[in-house]
Amino acid sequence: MSALSKVYSVAIVGVDGTVVEIEGCIGGGLPAVHLVGLPDTVLQESRDRVRAAITNVGQKFPDTRVTLALSPATLPKVGSVYDLPLAVAILRAAERVPDDRLVGTVLLGELALDGRLRPVRGVLPAVLAARHAGFARVVVPLGNLDEAGLVDGIEVLGAVHLAEVVDWLTGDGVLAICGPHEESGDIATVPDLADVAGQSEAKYALEVAAAGAHHLMLTGPPGIGKTMLASRLPGLLPPLGRRESLEVTAIHSIAGRLPMDRPLIRLAPFVAPHPTSSVSALVGGGSGVARPGAVSMAHRGVLLLDECPEMSPKSLEALRTPLEEGQIRLARRDGVVTYPSRFQLVLAATPCPCAPARDSDCSCSPTVRRRYLGRLSGPLLDRVDIRVRMEPPGSAALHGAEDGLAAESEGSAVVRSRVEAARAAARERWAADGWLTNAEVPGAALRRRYRLSREALRPLELFLRDGRITARGADRTLRVSWSLADLRGLTVPTESEVCEALSFRDRGWA
Repeated sequence: MSALSKVYSVAIVGVDGTVVEIEGCIGGGLPAVHLVGLPDTVLQESRDRVRAAITNVGQKFPDTRVTLALSPATLPKVGSVYDLPLAVAILRAAERVPDDRLVGTVLLGELALDGRLRPVRGVLPAVLAARHAGFARVVVPLGNLDEAGLVDGIEVLGAVHLAEVVDWLTGDGVLAICGPHEESGDIATVPDLADVAGQSEAKYALEVAAAGAHHLMLTGPPGIGKTMLASRLPGLLPPLGRRESLEVTAIHSIAGRLPMDRPLIRLAPFVAPHPTSSVSALVGGGSGVARPGAVSMAHRGVLLLDECPEMSPKSLEALRTPLEEGQIRLARRDGVVTYPSRFQLVLAATPCPCAPARDSDCSCSPTVRRRYLGRLSGPLLDRVDIRVRMEPPGSAALHGAEDGLAAESEGSAVVRSRVEAARAAARERWAADGWLTNAEVPGAALRRRYRLSREALRPLELFLRDGRITARGADRTLRVSWSLADLRGLTVPTESEVCEALSFRDRGWA
């Protein structure tokens, strides 16, 4: 009779994990290792890694036919995360280790040829899936221990070597446990808003955008400070909450970009892809199962598209769905995955291709200027809530004074305190519906349950009647007006806030 074993691991599809049952069978036949259950190329190569690792820890590899089945059989299995459970499945089938501690345990990890355990991607969502499935403990490589320890309600153990796992299973050793997690001080690493000379209007627009998580467009000549302002937006945002931190950390873990010294991301991400980036680089892609792109890496943070008119129209148009829905669905050979992508978009552009320091020195014809910014389609721009045309700062601003007032520019900490107060007011107002920011509130809710007074809506109705704004633009104007009210400590926007929100949509266009 064949010897059988059963071990558990987790497959990651998108940001969701599925528990995988690994069955090992040692039976009669010529020496060989067969993997079944839709393994990819990396997983197929694990046969050689597992054989070498088992041999190099002093265990005898079975000299007969070994079959390893991963189920659900119809779910594609990707990556090297299954090396450790495959090795344990073989050792258990060969009766080298007992199964007492395997009950209720999930194993994750890549094996080196000498038996060392190497860190793998996607440990956080894998541990979350194991806890959701009711498992009591999970064993991960020591390099992933802090990341796995972010999940409460499940025992997390770390190992450096396959030999340690074997000793733990036989009761002859112990594994490392996760210590208390220390929060990192990410806020201090962000550039300060006080570094930007002048540009009071653009700074105010940045504050409003931060208060409501609104999309922003900055236009102006080169070197005026568009990129500087955009890079300081994360420093104006409040630290991520626990739920948002886990969402962002899970995405970065899947992408393999999670810093080893900072397992929990608490600062809003800042992603600035190059203007030559492809559609796949922006929204995600790859063969088999799609990997997260820039829009997902910027989830709950800021996505800066500098020199956006230089980008491919296809890349820009691909942003429309995630901007509207807060998620991106990618279909590839092995199925459809959904990644969260609720980010703040910041577009930065010069008004024309020649981009002189002074607009009067422009050598472009009116047709060329319209065609240049015309690469940004109307539907895309309609999703941008705030637009600002930036002008060169005066000499007084460069000397530390602006508009005749000898006062230093406000730093990020001062502005962030106002943003946090505004966001707290919005979070309390929308708490019953689960929305965190004004930008997430559906237009239907703003028009019905939270409808403004007739006097406040009068300017918006005039714009709609004249065709100067679309229905989508009207909804976004209402969201900005709520953010303005939150910054001013008002319980409801008035006609003044609605007018100012409308003016933000008229600025910045050449």
